[in-house]
Amino acid sequence: MMPAAPLWLVVADTVSAAQRERWQQAVGAERVESLPSRRELSRRDDWPQLLLWGDEEGLALQALAHPLPGPVRVDFVSGALAWRTRPGVSAAGEMVGKACGARKGATPRVVDATAGLGRDAWILATLGCEVTLCERSPVIAALLADGLARAAAVPELAATVARMTLLPGDSVSHLQDWLADEQRTRPEVVYLDPMFPHRDKSAQVKQDMRLFRDVVGADPDADALLPLARALASRRVVVKRPRLAPDLAGQAPHQRMIGQSNRFDLYAPQALPQGASPSRQGGA
Repeated sequence: MMPAAPLWLVVADTVSAAQRERWQQAVGAERVESLPSRRELSRRDDWPQLLLWGDEEGLALQALAHPLPGPVRVDFVSGALAWRTRPGVSAAGEMVGKACGARKGATPRVVDATAGLGRDAWILATLGCEVTLCERSPVIAALLADGLARAAAVPELAATVARMTLLPGDSVSHLQDWLADEQRTRPEVVYLDPMFPHRDKSAQVKQDMRLFRDVVGADPDADALLPLARALASRRVVVKRPRLAPDLAGQAPHQRMIGQSNRFDLYAPQALPQGASPSRQGGA
């Protein structure tokens, strides 16, 4: 996947200059503007249709439309995901947890190699799993870091955040480096949820996923993750797919868990093909 073009960063006047600079460096914004409030955004018809908006509540993706839609943030503190995983409520019934083998007395170490907006990783962490999140889009990685920082400030959520480690950058490179390091502890599970083209044009895609697709694009190299994931995981690889999607890399799993709209394909560990090198290829 080619990296997306840098977005404009628009920052509210209530944000400090230091925070503005941190956000600009994190996302590689090509232009930074200042506005007193989101209300002013709707008056900028000559601006791009997708921006990054930063205010005292954190960093967000913001579409410019009339009427102005709400910002899309990584939010582990409020909203539907927070309600499903709130303290005192068990997430044991979540299908992603079952697929990854998370249950009472079993909290596998998981690498989420396609972290995205971090929802599945958060569910796994609330179940007690240690989760490493890999995200190659600098914009989405910055949103994740912002969401994790806000959750860490909530005392009852701090322990969940402490079980999550964010690794910005390309997952193929991260998995190759992990395989090459014999001293590094292998994860029991590698979790993959690659972007899948949305083909039903009549269906209404949620705004957050629509904006997410606009930023990250497709995952034409997703197939390359599967052999690396199978070589790294000590117990299983879990691949989340739309219910009727073809198998990742054309490889049938040893088990499927099928839900209403999605399924989870489970693959056993498998060594890399003979001659394949786990070390990073190329210079960068």
